Amino acid sequence: MPFERLSPVRSFPSYWGQRNYPGCYWSASSGRHVGYESWLERDEAMAMDFDPTVVAFAAQPFWLFWPEGSGVRSHPPDFFARKADGTGVMSVAEPLDGG
Repeated sequence: MPFERLSPVRSFPSYWGQRNYPGCYWSASSGRHVGYESWLERDEAMAMDFDPTVVAFAAQPFWLFWPEGSGVRSHPPDFFARKADGTGVMSVAEPLDGG
């Protein structure tokens, strides 16, 4: 599955007084804009773009689901990167537990 070509599964909200800085980064390796929710994610996108082993990447292209207690938790990984050897790597810049 070419996850690196998918659009984000959710939007990157922007509102007055927001504490983080969302935006779009033009990725030369992917050949399109890639969204980010914070400057940390933007810096991670820039690092992937300059990594010669990464051929393309996408922001939040799918949801991860896992059981927790009697319910289910979910989280979209910040990025999915396709490596030159065909393998894929997920990246999560923020902690999953929110802390």
